[in-house]
Amino acid sequence: MRSFNRLNNLVGWVVFALALAVYLKTLEPTASFWDCGEFIACSYKLLVPHPPGAPTFLLLGRLMSLLSFGNRELVSVLVNALSAISSAFAVLFLFWIITRMGRKLLLAREEFETETPEPSSLQTWLIMGAGAVGALSFAFSDSFWFNAEEGEVYAMSSLCTAAVVWIMMKWEERATQPDSDKWLILIAYVIGLSIGVHLLNLLAVPALALIYYYRRQPNPTVWGGVLTLVVSMV
Repeated sequence: MRSFNRLNNLVGWVVFALALAVYLKTLEPTASFWDCGEFIACSYKLLVPHPPGAPTFLLLGRLMSLLSFGNRELVSVLVNALSAISSAFAVLFLFWIITRMGRKLLLAREEFETETPEPSSLQTWLIMGAGAVGALSFAFSDSFWFNAEEGEVYAMSSLCTAAVVWIMMKWEERATQPDSDKWLILIAYVIGLSIGVHLLNLLAVPALALIYYYRRQPNPTVWGGVLTLVVSMV
């Protein structure tokens, strides 16, 4: 298991580095259309943008703008770079989500729930290949790549969504352990922060609720899943 985890982490960070390098190479040097100029200016001056606001994004954007050391010409590039970094981390989490799901699909359930589920060499390369292809295909898709280049909230919003899904899958694997609820607390914390980026992240809550229901319920039913879905949407 350790060898698989090392390879999984290594390939994941290589995918992250590749995505980040391309994003920084193609970064928007100034402000793009629509709300980008507003978010860049509000990050620099800590102002209030249009409702519902984006306090988490603005605070992180302000921290990035401090790296300009008073050179205002660098502020827009640095805030845009925040989106590039956020997108690259979203790609990293997506890679780990795909490899975790691939491992669950290839390994028998009783084998996966042991402490050391080690895939074979062929299975390992299939999992790594699926993760790399899936993550990089998403990384260089038109809409996601476009959002990674500009000072908008969507890149960081994608990062928050990918992060909470990955954390939920970590919890799902460790749900039987006494301290597994710490992952649920972390999810609540990240979702709370993500609301300060964009309300789009709340769309992940029904999916997280279904994972929780089918993992914790020993005898899940279709109607139980429907009820969980309805309650999570309220």
